[in-house]
Amino acid sequence: MRYPVSGVSTTARPRLARTVAAALKGLDWRETALLAALAVVLVFLWDSWLLYPLRILVVFFHEMSHGLAALLTGGGIRAIHLHPEAGGMCVTTGGIPFLVISAGYLGSLVWGGALMLLSRKSRWVNPLTAGLGISLLAAAAVLVREVFGFGFLFCAGAGAALAAMGLKLPAWVNAFVLRLVGLASCMYAIVDIKADILDRSHPATDATLLAERTGIPAWAWGLFWMVLALAISGVLLVAACGKTVPAPNAGKK
Repeated sequence: MRYPVSGVSTTARPRLARTVAAALKGLDWRETALLAALAVVLVFLWDSWLLYPLRILVVFFHEMSHGLAALLTGGGIRAIHLHPEAGGMCVTTGGIPFLVISAGYLGSLVWGGALMLLSRKSRWVNPLTAGLGISLLAAAAVLVREVFGFGFLFCAGAGAALAAMGLKLPAWVNAFVLRLVGLASCMYAIVDIKADILDRSHPATDATLLAERTGIPAWAWGLFWMVLALAISGVLLVAACGKTVPAPNAGKK
């Protein structure tokens, strides 16, 4: 009688190999190279002034995710604060605390993944960029209560810029901007988890709030979110780099 050498069955190995091969075959390598190059630029220039507006924008996505989770679970948003040090805070009422607190890091992934995927639809990129700009203008008017404060001025300025880009610039420019913002939002989720929990750069974080409510250490939440963020990022990147399938009637008159 033979016993398997490892815990992976011999039939599972070819199946896994076929799955990996199919995923690689389905990749658009030009798109993969573009996102890889953008990721390298983001890593090396993340703390530079060149990417400062982008860092504030993804912080807004993080805080807005807390607010949306509160709204979706029966709560509300009192205000969103953005700080020049690339930090922020969302003041919410009600909702399910566990989901509201968890939504910050994971919401950044959802924002980023959605922008990267939708940026591949050429007919959508200009309306999407303009819509994102209008949403920021609305947030400045309704949610960022410090009129003429840093957060208000940033949302108003960034919103006006994105709206103008969506209305005036060609689709390829808007597609590039959406990919850059989306990739930065996904990377921010991972970098932020590492800085807040593993590096302990801030005493009060989303993980420490959950630790207080659940009794589970903050580092455990950090590791859980890090693994989940890496897994979700991998799936989103593969999906974003997939080959575009032409419509059935494409090219026909």
